[in-house]
Amino acid sequence: MRIDIITVLPEILEGPFSHSIIKRAKEKGLAEIHLHNLRDYSENKHKKVDDYSFGKGAGMVMAIQPIEKAIETLKAERDYDEIIFTTPDGGLFNQREANSLSLKENIIILCGHYKGIDQRIRDTYITKEISIGDYVLTGGELAAAIITDSVVRLLPGVLGDETSALTDSFQDNLLSPPVYTRPAEYKGLKVPEVLLSGNDKLVDDWKHEQAVERTKTLRPDLYKKYLGE
Repeated sequence: MRIDIITVLPEILEGPFSHSIIKRAKEKGLAEIHLHNLRDYSENKHKKVDDYSFGKGAGMVMAIQPIEKAIETLKAERDYDEIIFTTPDGGLFNQREANSLSLKENIIILCGHYKGIDQRIRDTYITKEISIGDYVLTGGELAAAIITDSVVRLLPGVLGDETSALTDSFQDNLLSPPVYTRPAEYKGLKVPEVLLSGNDKLVDDWKHEQAVERTKTLRPDLYKKYLGE
């Protein structure tokens, strides 16, 4: 998988992509992540990438020219399955979306900034608009990092145990069950006996029951999806 990220602040993303799971995925050749500074595509002599909006309204708008040039430059080199724009008014990102994106080969992520981008870019180039929550960030870089991390970890061979990602929260519209590790007793606090039984069926049944109960209590909205309501 290749992910190209267009941003005005590539420095923000250098750290998250240089450590842990994403670093290992890159070293194994399972994922390529390329950062593109939008200012490099600006034809403005001061390398500006924003301008005042037409009509009334506070705040600047990301200009059409540098974004168009950046996207067209990348598209001239390869075909892209998705061109994503990170924006508060996009569709809410979830595990199902991460699963879907992990099956793609080439993706562009355009990081939003200021009051957004010229609508003509959204109308012409963007194939998917994504929000990571009902709040506003200074820019789309952190959202791009979250999307990238959640997608790359799903690629075959990235995690040491490939079944690990399949048991994460939200995969079946359920939260994960409680987890424990050694010692079996710590200062009077004990691990549930069923987890020490060695009976795989009992353990699986217990984990499922716990996942259902946790979801019902903590995320009733998700529980309704689990029930198919």
